[in-house]
Amino acid sequence: MQTAVRKPLGPFWSSVVWLCWAMTAISGLGLAAMIVVSCGDVILRTAGHPVKGAYDIVRVAGAVTIACSLPLTTAMKGHVAIEYFFHKLTPGWRVAVDSAMRAVMIGAFAVAAYECVGYGFHFLRNRQVTDTIQMPIFWVPWLMAVSLGVTALAVVFHLVYPGRQLVKA
Repeated sequence: MQTAVRKPLGPFWSSVVWLCWAMTAISGLGLAAMIVVSCGDVILRTAGHPVKGAYDIVRVAGAVTIACSLPLTTAMKGHVAIEYFFHKLTPGWRVAVDSAMRAVMIGAFAVAAYECVGYGFHFLRNRQVTDTIQMPIFWVPWLMAVSLGVTALAVVFHLVYPGRQLVKA
């Protein structure tokens, strides 16, 4: 029995895969920060010395974690799909609906990324900071924009190469 040979992705798509993994590493760091700060705050709060800015740190780390986990999840096709209804369609309709939905997803991610960039500039102009520790937050929407852009590229890959995964699970 022969196994299928996986064709190499090429330099562009390989860099997209690298970005997906890098964003996932950032997501993991955000999750670790939330765990450490939350646990530290609970422990120190019992001693009467809560962590200053714990809410701010967890809020920013949560946004980073959610945003940065999206590209790899999309590249691995790890999203929740409505397979039951999708498999009720004929093969031709499946291709049409799948292609249309991917096109809508690409547009939505691109618009969201564009808006996040503008939102970040708005925060930068107004010198927006967190409430307690006064940490600048203009970079959070920019990081979200990068994440949404990489996610849109993963959807483009799935549209151009149907049936192929950008990243193997």
